[in-house]
Amino acid sequence: MLRKDMHEDNRRSWNAATDAHNSHKADQAAFFRGGGSTLYPDEIELLGDLKGKTLVHLQCNSGQDTLSLARLGATVTGVDISDSAIAFAQKLSADTGISGQFIRSDVYDWFEQAAQQGQKFDIAFSSYGAIVWLSDIGAWAKGVASILKPGGKVVILDFHPYPMIFNWDWKPEFSYFNGQQGQHFDNGVGDYVAISGEALAPSGYIEGVKDFINPHPGHEFNWSVSEIIMALIQAGLALRVFKEYPYFNGAKLFNDMREGENGRIYPPENMPDLPLMYGIVAEKPS
Repeated sequence: MLRKDMHEDNRRSWNAATDAHNSHKADQAAFFRGGGSTLYPDEIELLGDLKGKTLVHLQCNSGQDTLSLARLGATVTGVDISDSAIAFAQKLSADTGISGQFIRSDVYDWFEQAAQQGQKFDIAFSSYGAIVWLSDIGAWAKGVASILKPGGKVVILDFHPYPMIFNWDWKPEFSYFNGQQGQHFDNGVGDYVAISGEALAPSGYIEGVKDFINPHPGHEFNWSVSEIIMALIQAGLALRVFKEYPYFNGAKLFNDMREGENGRIYPPENMPDLPLMYGIVAEKPS
């Protein structure tokens, strides 16, 4: 069941957080004009050749990854619920000369509008902390299927729901099976860029906003891997790839995480390997 009231809380929360996040990143337009990219090898591998492809980046945040994908040859559309994120993405596109269309919308509303307009894409892409904001995973999967061309694919690279059972200090606190009920926080999206530092600021890290506390509540829906996969299958998509990764890309989401090569972030040394990200490719039958 869609929780539009909670989506609106999250929109306000993301508006506040987006401004804080971008305050820590040095001149991003110059970074892109100099050939910079915010992508990691993992999503590039899952996406494959993008030349000549139409791609919609669902919950695209401030558009940095979306414009990086455009650099690889895709015609890109980014959709996000945050007013601040879309305004930033539109300005970044203009300032860099990298073409991209950015639309401010609740993703569920956008699915309806796109389907009514007959819009179809070769690829739908969702990445890095996007799935957890979806209040109805089944409706989302059906929406994705509705905007894919025959033979098109959805590519997901996201944080694994398993480690989200832990609190900041790696103590089990939250249920793995609580997607439908959700988790609700008085202070919504935090300043994970400040916590992660240079790993999430490839253009250069600056201090920016200090001690950010979000004044707006937030609501997360931690769908299990099986719920995500089954939603895609029940929407008529065929699973082609499922992978798990023992690291986060860029994000230090828990205490004492260790930085490895290529921006990969690992658990503390005293912990075993855990599934920290997962990747999915599912295809619409031709």
